[in-house]
Amino acid sequence: MKTYLAAALQMTSKPDLEKNLVEAEELIELAIHRGAELVTLPENFSFLGKESDKIAQAAAIAEKSEKFLKTMAQRYQVTIVGGGFPVPVDSTRVANTAVLIDPSGTELARYQKVHLFDVNLPDGNTYRESQTVVAGTQLPPVCFTEQLGNLGLSVCYDVRFPELYRHLSSKGADVLFVPAAFTAYTGKDHWQVLLQARAIENTCYVIAPAQTGRHYELRQSHGHAAIVDPWGVILADGGEKPGVAIAEINPQRLKQVRQQMPSLQHRVFV
Repeated sequence: MKTYLAAALQMTSKPDLEKNLVEAEELIELAIHRGAELVTLPENFSFLGKESDKIAQAAAIAEKSEKFLKTMAQRYQVTIVGGGFPVPVDSTRVANTAVLIDPSGTELARYQKVHLFDVNLPDGNTYRESQTVVAGTQLPPVCFTEQLGNLGLSVCYDVRFPELYRHLSSKGADVLFVPAAFTAYTGKDHWQVLLQARAIENTCYVIAPAQTGRHYELRQSHGHAAIVDPWGVILADGGEKPGVAIAEINPQRLKQVRQQMPSLQHRVFV
């Protein structure tokens, strides 16, 4: 593992597949120009609209999203995380899928989101992800790379379930991905502290690309795409507007923190 720059993209995706992909490429290009060797895109980067529209367009979204990610990786010679897009399971349901692509355009890892966001929020909004999404049944993978370290996938709501990240760290993860479309209501209180907790308790870097702003009438995201170091320090914060959060991933810092706080070695209940 070497020292390198990672980018967490922040988008306001809309119910417009083609427009979202154009905007995603602009942000990827910006990240590359700033020196990023690892670029991460948020959950729903290619489409964020009503559930009925998502299902109607799911096949096209999945096909174009995967092609886009592989093309971007090859064109810019960068490793890319596509943080979550719908892949059809049947005519009425999809899997919320994240993929990791290397600079040759080869898929290194794939993960289907296991924790689905079915919540009635105090602000009056109701979310029922399980109505259109089939939960994954497999623990997320850790992808071992020589240059970028050991990379662990997750998606958004997963961040509230620490056992998933304990699995990733026990499998050797150095970097944890949390691509998200966190709601504005919950994000203001929980987003940053959850990211810091996952970093601290697993002594890992956390890279969390995010959605921000209003996507359509009833959907608004918190923003604040972030990169957090293994001590819980916020290295980059994307604020509330679309853009790119960039920070250094440093193996010496990782080693230092793990030596200073070897908590994973002190676990009693495994």
